[in-house]
Amino acid sequence: MSRNVIRNPILRGFHPDPSICRVGEDYYIATSTFEWFPGVRIHHSRDLVNWRLLTHVLTRKSQLNMEGNPDSGGVWAPCLSYDEGIFYLIYTDVKSRQGAFKDTPNYVVTSANIEGPWSDPVYLNSSGFDPSLFHEANGRKWLVNMLWDHRSNNNSFAGIVLQEYSAPLKQLIGPVLPIYKGTALGLTEGPHMYQKDGWYYLITAEGGTQYNHAVTVARSRQIEGPYETAPNHPLLTSAGNPGLELQKAGHASLVHTHTDEWYLVHLCGRPVKDKYCNLGRETAIQRCIFTENEWLSLQNGDNYPSSTVEGPDIPEQPFPAPPERDDFDSPQLNVRWSTLRVPADESWLSLTERPGYLRLRGRESMSSLHRQSLVALTQQAFCCTAETLLEFEPEHFQQMAGLILYYDTKDYVYLRITHDEELGKCLGIIRSKDGVYEDSLCAQIPLPSHVSCRLKIVLNREFAQFYYSIGDQSWEKMGQSLDIYHLSDDFPAYIRFTGTFIGMCVQDLSGAFVTADFDYFEYKELPE
Repeated sequence: MSRNVIRNPILRGFHPDPSICRVGEDYYIATSTFEWFPGVRIHHSRDLVNWRLLTHVLTRKSQLNMEGNPDSGGVWAPCLSYDEGIFYLIYTDVKSRQGAFKDTPNYVVTSANIEGPWSDPVYLNSSGFDPSLFHEANGRKWLVNMLWDHRSNNNSFAGIVLQEYSAPLKQLIGPVLPIYKGTALGLTEGPHMYQKDGWYYLITAEGGTQYNHAVTVARSRQIEGPYETAPNHPLLTSAGNPGLELQKAGHASLVHTHTDEWYLVHLCGRPVKDKYCNLGRETAIQRCIFTENEWLSLQNGDNYPSSTVEGPDIPEQPFPAPPERDDFDSPQLNVRWSTLRVPADESWLSLTERPGYLRLRGRESMSSLHRQSLVALTQQAFCCTAETLLEFEPEHFQQMAGLILYYDTKDYVYLRITHDEELGKCLGIIRSKDGVYEDSLCAQIPLPSHVSCRLKIVLNREFAQFYYSIGDQSWEKMGQSLDIYHLSDDFPAYIRFTGTFIGMCVQDLSGAFVTADFDYFEYKELPE
């Protein structure tokens, strides 16, 4: 039987920091969601080739309260594991990340079912980020995380530490043990521990999350060390090879298949222009082997990521493609939708007040770290189109609603309906680029009252073209094509970690909580 071919990335668009877990013949990947709610996406596969978005873990405010969290804060690097009938999910909720200090409380939640319900969180520690849980063969459990050192003239990435976790007591016990300082690549983080043939293998991310990112492997006969770095270090990187399709390869997690094969999932980025990755950091997979001297190695024979990979000895098991159109006929949001920082609730979002419509109440601005009324999904293809039909009757210039391309509070492009003292109800484009606001990109178009308006965006790599249609009229261009390379992890100079979302939003800066009704949302991928 010929093997299936896996085409990378397996999770396209914003799906970073993958943690893979096998239970029987089912495979699950948890990925970071940062300030987007619900927290921690779970994808499911039965063949490592085909994946579907199955569920989220952190679905209640009691599990994840991100009001006020900074851009690219929130959920970092979750770790999904399974032991004796229980799923464990470890995560960081980053409350501050700029400057010398980082506030990084770490938690664990559990469930007997991957689809929940998941428990309320148990607090673990705050000493650093990227925690993971290792289930030792003898039954003991260990938390490993990177240690953050805020002191001047010290290495902020102070190495990997280990501490025992008591499941019955629901707390960490015993001493904190430093076990690995990392290599000359530096920025040692993202630890995952594995056990095989008498060895403890420690996999870490190094080199930072951008173009020098890498995967390091070290091992020891004792869990507390000392750990020896692999002679083929780094196991995986894209550094120094700008021709690769998959850049930024790093932050990896290992899985042993039920067919006795080994695979490594890792994050990557695909530049759309120069070094700008509008889709954010994605998840890819590589086939691995253990060598005669028991070191982990990529099957392709080098340390660069491959765009196509030989699949495992498992018959292909595809899933139905997700529908391109959401008509909002269900009383709950589809699993693909995300909101910013806070859960969707009836105070600002309803699918039942007007059946067949998504009704949003305007709240705070696109700059808010607290209560935005925004519903969006990840952009997963370089070339795609999205459209919606909007019914909205603003009475003030502080009231807006429409179709938005959103990276974070500093970078977005927004086709929105508002009210102007001279034009009345009107349509225009506003943009924020590194926090600089613009609303004169094109002339505003007057709109008739009490008539619906369709809004559309067509994305072609780093360019976006907006369109509109009044009532049932034909589509008209709105302004010129816009360069959107700034909607990327790599713009501007400071580091951030998410990706471009496409969605619907409403703002009412007057505090009147005006409503807007969206009849449908359609997202289609286009050939490149």
